[in-house]
Amino acid sequence: MTLTPKESSLLKDLMGEEQLCVAKYQKYAAEAKAPKLKSLLSGIATTEQTHLKTLNDMSSGKVDPVPAQIPAPDKSNCCAVSYENAQDKQDDAFLCKDLLATEKHASALYNTCVFEFSYPEARKMLNHIQAEEQQHGEVLYSYMNANGMYN
Repeated sequence: MTLTPKESSLLKDLMGEEQLCVAKYQKYAAEAKAPKLKSLLSGIATTEQTHLKTLNDMSSGKVDPVPAQIPAPDKSNCCAVSYENAQDKQDDAFLCKDLLATEKHASALYNTCVFEFSYPEARKMLNHIQAEEQQHGEVLYSYMNANGMYN
């Protein structure tokens, strides 16, 4: 696959967004008060690292086959948690809200890129990653909702 200058620029934007996602998820996993949230954020960080690798490969002209389907989200960490104090819950809510906003932005950026790429397999891969980003948002929402953090 040979990229147009616009496609190269868009991939650069996506890689920057994914680098930010990886850094945030890793940082916030370390800062999270609830062990279930730590686990949830660590898992998403791993997926974000995979996205970054995929985009790096694409920038080199390589597009791996798109997985047949997206695995169902692991919501085992999305249940209600007993927080020891209100400040811990408030701190975790801040992390979740920031990450949900980040996921919304990433998904929107992928949406634009899906329409801008000419190579069908690249479009399919970007669409696949976008669906995973939306799934991250769903999992974050589920955690927040279960813990009275979403309003």
